[in-house]
Amino acid sequence: MTLLARLDRLPLSRPHYKLLVIGGLGYTFDGMDSAVVAFLLPSAKAVWGLDNGQLGLIGSATPFGFLFGAIAAGLLGDRIGRKKVMMYALAFYAVFSVVASFSPNYEVFLGARVLAGAGAGAESAIIAPFLSEFVPAKRRGWFVGALAGFFSFGFVAAALIGRFVVPSFDEGWRVAQLITALPIVMLLWWRRSLPESPRFLLAHGRAAEAEDVVARIERDVEKATDTALPPVPPSDAQPATETPKVNLFSALRFLWSPAMRRRTAVIWTVWFVITFSYYGFFSWIPTLLVERGITVTKSFEFSIIIYLAQVPGYFSAAWLSERLDRKHTIALYLAGSAVSAFWLSQTSTPWSITLAGAVLSFFLNGTYAGVYSYTPEVFPTWIRASGTGLSSAFGRVGSILAPTIIGLSAASLGFAGVFGLTTAVLAAGVLCVLVFGLSTAGRSLEELTEHGAPVAVAKEMTK
Repeated sequence: MTLLARLDRLPLSRPHYKLLVIGGLGYTFDGMDSAVVAFLLPSAKAVWGLDNGQLGLIGSATPFGFLFGAIAAGLLGDRIGRKKVMMYALAFYAVFSVVASFSPNYEVFLGARVLAGAGAGAESAIIAPFLSEFVPAKRRGWFVGALAGFFSFGFVAAALIGRFVVPSFDEGWRVAQLITALPIVMLLWWRRSLPESPRFLLAHGRAAEAEDVVARIERDVEKATDTALPPVPPSDAQPATETPKVNLFSALRFLWSPAMRRRTAVIWTVWFVITFSYYGFFSWIPTLLVERGITVTKSFEFSIIIYLAQVPGYFSAAWLSERLDRKHTIALYLAGSAVSAFWLSQTSTPWSITLAGAVLSFFLNGTYAGVYSYTPEVFPTWIRASGTGLSSAFGRVGSILAPTIIGLSAASLGFAGVFGLTTAVLAAGVLCVLVFGLSTAGRSLEELTEHGAPVAVAKEMTK
């Protein structure tokens, strides 16, 4: 009878949903911070007289910060704990959002956006692997997919801010960034309410603390359901305890070892494909709409429609991921994204662009729900945060390149060429995940990662 078997046999109930809301609010504000930049670009251009190249750098600033934040969060999460990293990342992000709002010039604004992005990227990279370690295998895909779905609420909120706050004041774009810093108050709640991951504690030899966390969750579940807990199934699943110290070198060495490189290559490719497409689309859609003859105010209204399509995209994929498996859900939504991007490349009227954009938004965000569920499942406990952070960071390379590539190619390729390029990138992602992806639905984290070659490689690295 193990602690992990006790944890995995619990039905989803109020304690799990509380964790879902805590992590989901973090993702809401991460999504808001990412999305609000698109609505700040016209104001920044007017205030400082920026050209398209400088606007492209602002569009790339947040994902550039995300890259380094994700790497740092993963490595630190495996060394000092998931909870600490999640809380410090939120504080870091909020502080530099305030700095950005008071920026006196373009250079300070750009630097603050990079650092705010680092905080948001760190938080974004740690939440999914952290909370996936509390959820039973049979509901993990839905839970993490729904958790990622909170990003969509942040994007909708950003669109509303862009429509009703930014154009309503002379300094509306500064007020918008102050609003994105408000989640700093959540730290008071998180500090009291968040337990550390029992899997992390066990992997670091802190069995007594892990026992306390699991026992507390069991009591809370029993109280919430008002029924006796299910019997504990026989299991010998345990996170590996003889593990290498995690640093960037050891993490990369393990992830690209013969035992892990297929998993790593698939995950990194999917992250790059979806993030390149996503940021290329959402960073430029208001500007592209304006260039099609639509007013700034009307383009923001159309953007709200496009962003609202994210909500059913995320939650439909979360539901399907338990039924089709994560890899097939990702492939289905990537394929839908490719078809939608091609459709968008062939449209010209404002409402047809908006409709095609909304469908593309639905499928792109559904893909993210699958990717956020899938990524923590393929890495062992001792390197789960690092593996997720590095995968996310590699995806951020796509998000850094996308706004600049889209901005430059829009002039030469035109509207159709931009989304034709996006179609090709997405189609490559479909083939990769279908041919090489791992099936994970219904399997415990330990079954997926704590047996066979991955364990042998980890033991070899401790010698």
